[in-house]
Amino acid sequence: PFSAPQHETSPMIQATPADQPAITAFLEARAERAMFPLANLANHGMQGGHDRAMSFWLSHTDGTLTNVLAITDEGMVMPACPSGNWPAAAAALAGRRIAGVIGPAEQARPLIQALGLREAATKLDDDDPQFSLPLSALRIPDGPGTIVPLADAPEATMRAWMLDYQRNTLGTPLEEAKWRVDESYTSYCAQNSHMALVDAGKPLSITGFNARFGDIVQIGGVYTPPELRSRGHARRAVALHLQQAAAEGITRATLFAAAENAVRAYRAIGFEPIGRWTLMLLAQTQLLAQTQKAQTHG
Repeated sequence: PFSAPQHETSPMIQATPADQPAITAFLEARAERAMFPLANLANHGMQGGHDRAMSFWLSHTDGTLTNVLAITDEGMVMPACPSGNWPAAAAALAGRRIAGVIGPAEQARPLIQALGLREAATKLDDDDPQFSLPLSALRIPDGPGTIVPLADAPEATMRAWMLDYQRNTLGTPLEEAKWRVDESYTSYCAQNSHMALVDAGKPLSITGFNARFGDIVQIGGVYTPPELRSRGHARRAVALHLQQAAAEGITRATLFAAAENAVRAYRAIGFEPIGRWTLMLLAQTQLLAQTQKAQTHG
C-alpha cells in the first residue's frame, strides 16, 4: 500500500558542503514534510560533531535535483525522495549504522523495505496522520492556565513527565530514557523551545517545538499526565504556544498525532490533515551490510 513511483533510476551521489544551498532549497520547497532534515542541517551542518549533524545523497535527472536522502550522525534516516529511487537509496546507505527511519509514509515505508528492515525489532513503528495549520486560522480554546518556559515550571515534575513520555509514547528502555531526559531537559531549557501550561502554580501540560525553520515550526513532545487528560489542557497549551510564535513571525505549524483524542484536540484549534508520517525506531542500531542488495516493494 506504500509503493511509490519507481521511474527514477539514476544513482545517488554523496553530497558535499558545496551542495548545501541546493539541498536547502529542495527541502524548503516541501518544508512541512521535511522539517527534521531542514532544521538539523541549519543547526548542525554537514561536518559532523553532533548526533544530528547531517550527511546527504542526491540524485539528478537532466541536471535537476530529484531526490535527497538524509541521515544523521546517530543513524536516523530521513528520505525526501518524491520520485522513489529505493534501490539507489539502499545502495547509498550500505555500510551505515541505522537507528531508524522517519519521513512521509509513502517514502519511508518503501525505503524500510528496500533496506531489509521491515521485520526488524523496533521500539516504535507507527504511521500517524500529519497536520498543518496557517497560524492566521489558529483558534485559541478557553480554559485554565497560561504558558511559561519549561525552565520556570517545577523541574522534578517536568522531568517525571518527560520520562513517562519517553517510556510510554516512544517506547524507550528505562536507562536510555533517563539519559535522554537529562539531555532533552537541558536542551529545551537552553533553547526555550518547550513550554508548560500552568494554572495557579500547578503544571497541567507540556508543549514544544521539535523543529523550526524559517517561518514554520513543528510541534512535538506534547504531554499531559493521565490524571489531567480529556480536559483540553494540551490543545490550550499548543494554541497558546503558537499564538506566541505568531507574534514572533511564525506563519505556519505542522505536527503528527498518534491518538484519536490528539487528532480531535488539534482539529479543534484549526489543524487539517496533509498526509501520513512514519516514525520507526529500531530496538537496536543495525549496521547495514556493505554488499546490501536493494529490495523493491512489491
